[in-house]
Amino acid sequence: MLVVALGGALGAVARYWLSASIGARWSKPFPLATFVINVTGSFIIGFLLTSMSQRMAIHPHWRLLIAVGFIGAYTTFSTFEYETLKLIEEGNLMSAVLNVTLSVVVGFIAVWLGSVAARRLFIPQELALNLQNIVSGPSWSGPSRSGPKTGAED
Repeated sequence: MLVVALGGALGAVARYWLSASIGARWSKPFPLATFVINVTGSFIIGFLLTSMSQRMAIHPHWRLLIAVGFIGAYTTFSTFEYETLKLIEEGNLMSAVLNVTLSVVVGFIAVWLGSVAARRLFIPQELALNLQNIVSGPSWSGPSRSGPKTGAED
């Protein structure tokens, strides 16, 4: 439990810092800070969970600290929902639709890119060579020069 709490504290501070930094520079109605936080969190979780399942032997406490604690506190679905509701209530329907569409599509792309990056970084070289052979097929130079066996050679 303490590792989840520690990860959550770190994730909450990171979220607050990034949100304040973006908020100080962004004054448009679109909730850019929440969007950036959720997309980067999607990339991070895609990268970390794929890394952990592909190659990295990681203690379960670290997985809890990062995936449940940090990412759980860093990303924010409820804030995304609330900000979308506020956009609708304020008459910014296009911004609300854009927020939902971009958050889902770009978030999915981010988690996929994180997963791809982890696989490319952590996939064992020998497995990569084996996969290449499977995709391209074994080398084959045609029939042997001696021709097929007919059974009469014995």
